[in-house]
Amino acid sequence: MAIKTTPLTDTQIKLLKATNKDKKYFDGGGLFLLVKSTGVKLWRFKYKKTISNKETLLSFGKLSRNIT
Repeated sequence: MAIKTTPLTDTQIKLLKATNKDKKYFDGGGLFLLVKSTGVKLWRFKYKKTISNKETLLSFGKLSRNIT
């Protein structure tokens, strides 16, 4: 059975800080926010291809630092 994850809120994302290691914050359904040690926040989506059954990682880009 899949684990239920509560989606990240805008406030939670704004308050995330960089640590000495990269850290993943899961949003559910394979979507997660990767916070790099440099402070960059990247949206990633991990899924399995149905034909080859291989895991694939899709990147959507980084969050702007000017989020208000």
